[in-house]
Amino acid sequence: QVQLVESGGGSVQTGGSLLLSCAVSGDTYSRLCMGWFRRTPGEERDGVASICSDGRTIYADSVKGRFTISRDNAKNTLDLQMNSLKPEDTAMYYCAARARWGLSLDETDYNYWGQGTQVTVSS
Repeated sequence: QVQLVESGGGSVQTGGSLLLSCAVSGDTYSRLCMGWFRRTPGEERDGVASICSDGRTIYADSVKGRFTISRDNAKNTLDLQMNSLKPEDTAMYYCAARARWGLSLDETDYNYWGQGTQVTVSS
């Protein structure tokens, strides 16, 4: 079993930055590939970024060049640095872990989820 706890959400103005963090416990972190997802009310949960312990990453087109996913395998943490934020980035953001190896932005590939942290970007 894996436990995930997100932190770092909040409210910012357009163009601002936020750092989301996720603390991971309960399994060998280095074996897990991780992802960040987001959901707005009434919409499906969309993949934002994914990273495996070898450092490979993928990003959704909508956040490329603005968001950076990173992980610290020694501290069992996952981060999402979000820059140049836009109102359309407003959503609940979730940290997720998958037991199988491989990068993915598909929520059905993930086995464990955090409770989410809200990000609100005002114009």
